[in-house]
Amino acid sequence: METVAARVAVPRPLAPEDAARADFHALLAALLQRAPDARMLATLAVAPPIEGASEALAKAWADLVAASAVMDPEAAAEEYETLFVGVGKAKVSIYSGWYTSALWTEPARVRVIEALAALGLARPPGVTEPEDHFAALFEAMRVLVAGGAGRGPASLAEQKRFWEAHVKPGVGHFLAALREAPEANYYRRVAAVGEAFVGIENESFNLG
Repeated sequence: METVAARVAVPRPLAPEDAARADFHALLAALLQRAPDARMLATLAVAPPIEGASEALAKAWADLVAASAVMDPEAAAEEYETLFVGVGKAKVSIYSGWYTSALWTEPARVRVIEALAALGLARPPGVTEPEDHFAALFEAMRVLVAGGAGRGPASLAEQKRFWEAHVKPGVGHFLAALREAPEANYYRRVAAVGEAFVGIENESFNLG
């Protein structure tokens, strides 16, 4: 799902931990928006180890880096198609509403649209995916943490409010479903990174 918020200059320097958070949100948004191409796989393949992170995140990151070094771009594209698009029905739903309500109701959709619009994010013409696509939600968190779309970084309270209203309720179920999907190979590693990072975000917001 494309987003209006492109890569923009951050209005003011970020603390190292917030820069790292923004990077993880951006990475998850990118990998959930589309399969990694050869360039992204090559970049991830030479990424350095994570220092000072939780053991779970450091291990998951190392596994993703190793997988990126041997993953074929065409195989990654096929896996993404099988998992998230499919013929008739995707193996794993990539929409938060699937995990939080029986129906993606209009009021729920409007609330997400309004929250994304406040960040300068919107669904471009020709894109048909619902606004609760996890790529859009992680991109929204990147904007909140790092700034963008003509705004500076949001306060921790604003970040927490968006996270708890729109991301937290469904993201754990989504990542668990992705990790356990028999068709997931490369994306099992993506799910592990996501779960470790989401755990850190939840803990940080609980302490905030």
